[in-house]
Amino acid sequence: MWKWEVADPRGVFVIVHGAGEHHGRYQWLAEKWNAHGFDVVMGDLPGQGKTRGKRGHIQSFNQYIDTISEWIDEANTKGLPVFLLGHSMGGLVVIRTLMERNVALVSGVILSSPCLGLSQPPAKTKELASKLIHRIVPTFSSNSGIRSELNTRNEEIRELYIKDELRVTKVSARWYQELSKAMRLALRYPEKFPNVPLLVLQAGDDYLVNKVDVRDWFNEVGSTEKFYKEWEGLYHEVFNEPEREDVFRYAVGFVNLLAP
Repeated sequence: MWKWEVADPRGVFVIVHGAGEHHGRYQWLAEKWNAHGFDVVMGDLPGQGKTRGKRGHIQSFNQYIDTISEWIDEANTKGLPVFLLGHSMGGLVVIRTLMERNVALVSGVILSSPCLGLSQPPAKTKELASKLIHRIVPTFSSNSGIRSELNTRNEEIRELYIKDELRVTKVSARWYQELSKAMRLALRYPEKFPNVPLLVLQAGDDYLVNKVDVRDWFNEVGSTEKFYKEWEGLYHEVFNEPEREDVFRYAVGFVNLLAP
């Protein structure tokens, strides 16, 4: 866990990264929130970044939930408004955490292209094979299919992603089954998502996440204050796109309503 702190903060952001990456890819975003008066708490999820254990592998999705629950607890120590921001799989982790844990002290949630369904799910034969393999050899790994050209149109970010030594390119059979289960639970029980202010920032040209699933989930959750913004022409990582300043300003507008 790492903290980016400012003098006299008005709130705290907990940022949760996506699959195959690490918190270091969110330094730009952390600095932007710092500039607007927010502390930032974030770290690497199990099996990602600099964490111990097999890379790209988890035994249970609850490992992710336990991890960010600790980050949220740390964020709440200052008694300030706490906001959660999750990208892609990190968005799914935020959703499942709020469904399963009593996180009363959360002032708002921002989800960036949350992983509630895959744009190109595996063929049925591969799906069946994965279900069998994860019971026999749960750590068996294969390519994740996440490629830089699918993430963003930003050439500089693409190059950094390709050269990133902390990038995880293979995921285990157990990891995939746990991800699939988490997506199913989120979509099946939207009523379990608490009534917290919600902003969904969805890429219009998303080649990794199924934006139809995202919109369907958004329509079903019971948050009385919820906003959905689809960014036409933007790829999956909306906070890394050439238009990311526009995306960030939109997010700031949402937060200013809740923590003026």
